[in-house]
Amino acid sequence: MFENASRTELTEMGEFGLIQHLAQHFESFADTTQLGIGDDCTVIQRDEHSFSLISTELYLEGVHFDLTFHPLKHLGYKLVTAGVSDILAMNGKPEQVLISIGLSNRFSLEAVEELYAGVRLACDKYKVDLVGGDTTTSRSGLVLNITAVGSVSKSSITYRKGNVKPNDLLVVTGDLGGAYMGLQVLEREKRVFMEVPSMQPDLEQFDYIIGRQLRPEARWDAVALLQELGVVPGVMMDISDGVASEIFHLAKANSIGFDIFEEKLPIDPQTVETAVSFDLNPSIVALNGGEDYELLFTVGQDQYEVIKNQPDFTIIGYVTDLVLKNQLITKAGNTFDIKAQGWPESQK
Repeated sequence: MFENASRTELTEMGEFGLIQHLAQHFESFADTTQLGIGDDCTVIQRDEHSFSLISTELYLEGVHFDLTFHPLKHLGYKLVTAGVSDILAMNGKPEQVLISIGLSNRFSLEAVEELYAGVRLACDKYKVDLVGGDTTTSRSGLVLNITAVGSVSKSSITYRKGNVKPNDLLVVTGDLGGAYMGLQVLEREKRVFMEVPSMQPDLEQFDYIIGRQLRPEARWDAVALLQELGVVPGVMMDISDGVASEIFHLAKANSIGFDIFEEKLPIDPQTVETAVSFDLNPSIVALNGGEDYELLFTVGQDQYEVIKNQPDFTIIGYVTDLVLKNQLITKAGNTFDIKAQGWPESQK
C-alpha cells in the first residue's frame, strides 16, 4: 500500500526550508498574535504600548551537547543563555523561563541538582525567573527544552524584517568563531582520551574559546548600550547558527543582500591560532561557526559616528539592493558568494 507513496528527505529541504514548509499550513486566529513563526521570538500583544516575547529552544544529547566534556552546571547555564539571547535579539527584556527535561535512569538526583545549579546562576545573572516546566522519562539520553518570555515596547521592538535600506551598516557585537573552535578542541581531546585514557588534556591555552563553547554569555549589555545611545537597530538577530546563516535570514526577509569585508570580521587571536592549527581558515570559521550568541544588526549611515566609537561593536559590511546576493570581499579584494548553512548533522 506504500509503494507509490512519495518521500522527501529532510536533508534536501534543510532546516530553514522545513520551517517554512510547515509554517505555511497555519494561520493565526487570535487578535493578540502579532507575529508567529519566522523570527527569534513570537510576538504577542500585551497592552496598548508593549508586546510579550516568547521563544523556545530544544537541546538533545549527542546532537547539541556531549556530556563527555560538557559539565552539567555549564549546560544549565548555557540553556538559559540561549533562551535569553532570543529575547535580546528582539531588543527586548527577558523576564521568565520555563525548563522541561527528559531524563534516563542513568542520572542521579545530584546530577540534576548540578544542572539546575547552572540554571540558577544564569537566572541570577540575567535577572529572570524560573516559573515552570515539565519532567519526563527519556530513553535516548538527556533532552532539554527552554521557553523564554520577555517584553518590549512597540517603539523599540526589532524584527528580522524591518526598517532597512541599501548602504545601511551591518554591525556585530563581540568576536566570532570562538565557540566553534572551542568545540573542535574539546572533540579532539575526547578522541585522544578514548584512545589513551591515561592521557590528561592540557586545555589551559584554550581557556577563552572553550569558555565560549561551554558557557557563552547573552549580550544583554549590548542591548542596554544601544538603548543608552538611543539607537534602535533596523533589523537584528542573535548569532546561534553562524553569521552566514543569519544574514541569509535577514536578506530573505527584507529582499536585500549584504557585502561583508573579510578584514573587518572580529576574531579573537586564540580563535585565529587554533583555527590555523586545525588547518581551517579563520574567516570561514567566523562566518559559519555557531553558538557565539553575539548580536547582528543594521543601523543607518547616520549612526556611523555613534557606533564606530564603541569598542564592542564592529561594522563588518553594508546592505545592498542585490536580493539574496550575500558576498564576502576578501582581504585581497576578491568577491565570493556566501552560502547559508542549515542544521548540523552533529553538534553545532
